[in-house]
Amino acid sequence: MEWLKNLSSAIEYIEENLDKEISYEEAARIACCGPYYFQRLFSYVAGISLSEYIRRRRMSQAAFELQRADKKVLDVALKYGYTSPTSFNRAFKSVHGITPAAAKSKGSILNAYPPISFSVKITGGNVMSYHIAETGAIRIVGIRKPLTEDMEENQRIVPGFWKDTLGKNQFSDICLLSNENPKGVLGISVYHDRENIFYYIAAATNKEVPPGMYEYEIPPATWAVFENEGHFKENVQDVFKRFFTEWLPFSGYEYAGLPDIEVYPVVYGKPFCGHSQVWIAIKKEKEK
Repeated sequence: MEWLKNLSSAIEYIEENLDKEISYEEAARIACCGPYYFQRLFSYVAGISLSEYIRRRRMSQAAFELQRADKKVLDVALKYGYTSPTSFNRAFKSVHGITPAAAKSKGSILNAYPPISFSVKITGGNVMSYHIAETGAIRIVGIRKPLTEDMEENQRIVPGFWKDTLGKNQFSDICLLSNENPKGVLGISVYHDRENIFYYIAAATNKEVPPGMYEYEIPPATWAVFENEGHFKENVQDVFKRFFTEWLPFSGYEYAGLPDIEVYPVVYGKPFCGHSQVWIAIKKEKEK
């Protein structure tokens, strides 16, 4: 459960620096993973993006200060990193539903978001069907869409990318490429560096790269492969969350920080539903 302790330490760092600059790189270093994968991990476990969590925590503290101390709105805005009164007003109102000036009045209704604490989830024994797979390098070929380091923005980009792709001939071309494991249509987020983050809709294949498509190679890895039933988007996201909160703490493995693979059945003219898989790269926990 070392990763859980590391994640909690990263939250402590964030809490200690709510009124200072918060470095995603430093938080990720404490959590022992890269900045991009730390943000993905956080959003799966917490249910909100890291940026939204920080905004809620800062605005919670700002509300306390506006009500209990006779401070100017501008002073509180500056303390929590907002040099523009307009941007502070917008952030404050998005959390509390009222302006900072209105929050100074007694009787104002405000929203407090306490710090997140991570612990192992106790469940009623819902099954998670999985197997461990060892693979060599996985070569994928398909189309891709640029992503950003903003997880909220990516959550808007990816569904739109799938919707556009399902209506194009390229989707059928991707289906025909699939001839290696994992078989099917793959959804994969790939982080090269801060300026090059892509979401691929692709297939594992040894075939040539068609015009307008790209290839990428995922290095050899050990994978926890989870079987999944139901509508692809909602249920796949639930698999990721349960992996981090229920499966990983007791598994004796650590998250490897490689691209996660969503595997969908090859279907023509139909929405993805039914059986799918989620492949998550893992590695053995370090000996204590």
